[in-house]
Amino acid sequence: MAMAPMHGCPSPAPTPTTAAVPPLLPSSASISSFIASDPALTLLHTRCASMAHLRQLHAALVKSGLAKDPIAASRAVSFCCAGRDVAYAERIVRHHPRPNSFMWNTVIRALSDGARPEAAVALFAEMLASPTPPERRTLPSVFAAYARLGRARAGAALHGMALKLGLAGDAYVRNAAIAMYASCALADEAVALFDQCPEFDVVACNSVIVALARAGRVDDARAVFDGMPKRTVATWSAMASAYARASRRGEALALFSAMQKAGVEPNTNVLITVLGCCASLGALEQGAWVHEYIDHHGVSMNALVVTALIDMYCKCGAIDKAREVFDSAMSQGLAKLSSWNSMMQGLAVHGRWQEAIALFSELRSHGLRPDNVTFIAILTAYGHSGMPDEAKAAFASMASEHGVEPGIEHYGCLVDALARAGRLQEAEDAILAMPMAPDAAVWGALLSGCRLHGDADLGARAAREAVRCDPRDSGAYVLAASVAAVRGRDDDAGRAAAGVRGRMREAGVGKVPGCSMIEVNGVVHEFVS
Repeated sequence: MAMAPMHGCPSPAPTPTTAAVPPLLPSSASISSFIASDPALTLLHTRCASMAHLRQLHAALVKSGLAKDPIAASRAVSFCCAGRDVAYAERIVRHHPRPNSFMWNTVIRALSDGARPEAAVALFAEMLASPTPPERRTLPSVFAAYARLGRARAGAALHGMALKLGLAGDAYVRNAAIAMYASCALADEAVALFDQCPEFDVVACNSVIVALARAGRVDDARAVFDGMPKRTVATWSAMASAYARASRRGEALALFSAMQKAGVEPNTNVLITVLGCCASLGALEQGAWVHEYIDHHGVSMNALVVTALIDMYCKCGAIDKAREVFDSAMSQGLAKLSSWNSMMQGLAVHGRWQEAIALFSELRSHGLRPDNVTFIAILTAYGHSGMPDEAKAAFASMASEHGVEPGIEHYGCLVDALARAGRLQEAEDAILAMPMAPDAAVWGALLSGCRLHGDADLGARAAREAVRCDPRDSGAYVLAASVAAVRGRDDDAGRAAAGVRGRMREAGVGKVPGCSMIEVNGVVHEFVS
């Protein structure tokens, strides 16, 4: 595979061949003796517990000259990168006269795993210009950084570098490259590299399942899954997520059942995926079973699990059970903003707007600030309760009081609130004043209000705009026919419906069939009209 040179990164510096390079690290016994020889280094190794203490000890090492020794500097770097102060470790490496591979690798890995993957790439570029060449423990962290940044081209160039350095055959490096291709949705590249594995590798299989799923090749992902002689819980999680991503939720639940029969304990990711599928299918009985499983098996509860449970109960109509989960999580300090948002949205959709607004008013007292999702829930609550003025006030407060810029979803909620209340012209004015182009959903909200209140003229304008935004959306055509027929006689309604069907045929748009689902004895049955 021919790879382009890595953009923005120099080639590895040539290693001198005229003289043997002495090892940077002595034996373990020598290291222990070296550490014991200096009080500051001994304290750093045995007693250091905070960055303030580390800075004092590092200053002592600098004063004594030991900070220039790679072993001493490595101890300081390792301490900083253990979730404390990666930036300080970064400065140690940059100012060290001869950082060893351990120092480079440790800081690059910490940056790659943290909030600054781009800094990992920058430090790697500096490493390439140094006398210390990258090795098998260096490249996986850089692949991970490129995956997080979505820089597939640079990741491919790094793969080419691994080939030139003779590291591409290392399982650790190869699996990191496959994972990078998977994350960047380059399924063919991931599969091509996977096919080069000399033997079964469960980590590589898991990454290829993810890659194929992101490319929409779910059946190919299942073929890889079925062909695996051994699976981990991560394998089952990847396959369940593949089905959920493809909206094949029934198959995800079937896979979960198979997982139970195989005696594999699901992890948090699997349970969250299954709860999401239950929410979409309205499978309350199965969702409640998952909740019982979580309680009886001591699964660690976190904000993601709590939010998934609340969302599942809300979407399955068990709003009181959702509130019970929320209140319990609140008492345990597990309810993060996502949990609040899910609870407020559920209450709003179920017509319990007073409770949704009450929760919103409590946010600040719990140290939480509303985000864009919060305001979707609040605007929905006001819209469904017939309170357009309150919706306008909440919308106006987003940027001025809370620093949240309204997005197109918020404009859609505002238009819906005004249209539901019969303030159709005001709703249209809100659309025309939008700083971004309205989409079909925004015009659809106005169109629904026109149908509800019988404004055929405005409804016709809204329908034209909705169809223009999304010519493949059959819902806009159907609503347009309904609006046109509101004030007409039966024969007018018939002609309007026939005209809409004609335009749909001309545009090649088919009506989406109606679908309903019912859960009986834990099995979801689907009916299509």
